[in-house]
Amino acid sequence: MSIVREAVVEDCSEILELIQELAVYEKEPDAVRNTVAQLETHLFGPSPRAFAHVAEDQQGQIVGIAIWYLTYSTWEGRHGIHLEDLYVRSSQRGLGTGTALLRQLAQICVERGYKRLEWDVLDWNEPAIKFYDSIGAGSQDGWTTRRLDGSALEALGSQGE
Repeated sequence: MSIVREAVVEDCSEILELIQELAVYEKEPDAVRNTVAQLETHLFGPSPRAFAHVAEDQQGQIVGIAIWYLTYSTWEGRHGIHLEDLYVRSSQRGLGTGTALLRQLAQICVERGYKRLEWDVLDWNEPAIKFYDSIGAGSQDGWTTRRLDGSALEALGSQGE
C-alpha cells in the first residue's frame, strides 16, 4: 500500500519524471516543456497556485502523483479542486495507489468545504474510465472541454491593442 503525502520541493525532479511518463502514456512524448525549476517555482514559490501530492511505495520511492489547483463555482459560491494530473507508475497500478491519491484530495475537499473534485480523462483511456467509474466519479454529459492556445490565444489576446 502506498503512503500519500504533500509533495516537498525536493520531489520536483521525480515529479517531472512522472509527468514525462504520463505524456508518453497519453501518446504525447514530446509535449512536456516543464522543468524542475518551473515546478519548484509554481508548486513551492512565494504564491503557489498549483499543488501536488505524491504516493510512495514501501521503499520510499515516488510511484504516483496528483497535481491540482483550486477552482471556483459561481453557482455554488465555493471552491473546488481541479485535478490536472493523476499518474501512477504502471508497476503500481491496481494496488490502490490512485485511489489513495484521490482519497487525499477528496479529504481536502471535505475538510475545507470545497464543493467538488473534478478532472478530465481522455476518451480512449478505458482503464482510467473504468477506475473512475468504480469509485463513483460520474461523467459530465453535455459538457465539452474547450481550449484556446497557440496562435488563436495570441490573436484573441492581442485584439484591441
